[in-house]
Amino acid sequence: MTSNAAPTTATQPTATRPAVTPSPAATPASGDTLVPPTLRDVLDARRTLAPHLETTPVRSYAPLDAATGAHVVVKHENLLPTGAFKVRGALNLLLRTTPAERARGVVAFSTGNHAQAVAYAARATGTPCTIVMPTDPNPTKAAAVRDLGADLVLHGHTFDDARAHATALAGRTGARLVSAANEPHLVAGVATAYLELLEQAPDLDVVVVPVGGGSGAAAACLVARALAPDLEVIAVQSDAAPAAHDSWQTGELVNRPITSRAEGLATGCGFALTQAVLREHLGDFVLVTDDAIDHAAGLFLTGARTVAETAGAAGLAAVLADPDRFSGRRVGVVCTGGNASPAELRRVLAAAAP
Repeated sequence: MTSNAAPTTATQPTATRPAVTPSPAATPASGDTLVPPTLRDVLDARRTLAPHLETTPVRSYAPLDAATGAHVVVKHENLLPTGAFKVRGALNLLLRTTPAERARGVVAFSTGNHAQAVAYAARATGTPCTIVMPTDPNPTKAAAVRDLGADLVLHGHTFDDARAHATALAGRTGARLVSAANEPHLVAGVATAYLELLEQAPDLDVVVVPVGGGSGAAAACLVARALAPDLEVIAVQSDAAPAAHDSWQTGELVNRPITSRAEGLATGCGFALTQAVLREHLGDFVLVTDDAIDHAAGLFLTGARTVAETAGAAGLAAVLADPDRFSGRRVGVVCTGGNASPAELRRVLAAAAP
């Protein structure tokens, strides 16, 4: 399947990308080796999660089709119990831990949705949980973490500051560090969303996936390779936090500054596990501006009656940014989360105003 290259990205053929160069983000968060999950692992994750999570719906909306020139199919991961897709991965991971591992507790780092997911899964499994978030978190997400019974620690200004503190904390206490991306069981759990999507909309031409750490895009690649090898998978990230994008382009795990307003995309480094999958299977990786993401979140509000946090609207933003590429195609976009803060909603509403 061919298409025009996105103007915001210079791609590099997969075969020419060098192997990943190790960096701190490449280190596994636990004893798990960085071996990507298989379709069998994804099917096992679906069995594990079935008693805990309902299938999320897929919907189409005429205003989204009119705005993009494509037939847009939206997967509503914002309707999961924590308001975002991350709960699939956290539950799949913690439901597999032993009683002894649970007794030691877990530590996670996040700008929000991974935090809520781990806190939710910890409560469901009776696991002591500490979450480290940057010092100025989304108040909606921080409140949810506390409500779920986790011990919330605020440290540093960025995702990477929180990551370093959480790593040190886990080392001191013996708790298990739950990475935002370097976890095979986490990626397998997330992949159940794309298994559902292909069952619900088997005739898609392309799926566009927002990227922070890359678990969603890696999950989409794994499922597409096994079940729909002609399905194009495109990743999208903010150009104000391009670490995953640049890691994919260069074939090395690089660090980049974070200035994005979309906290779910605001990661400053590439992750070894997800980058390994993306290098092998991803079709393309594009960048969009924060303003374009705000506009897409506003269209979700007005055209799809859907609250999407800005990170959750990045897929739609990429489709809107390149109409020639997507015109006339059946495009799957995942509303990956709906945990927008009041300030975020005010900004998005202003962007949606005529």
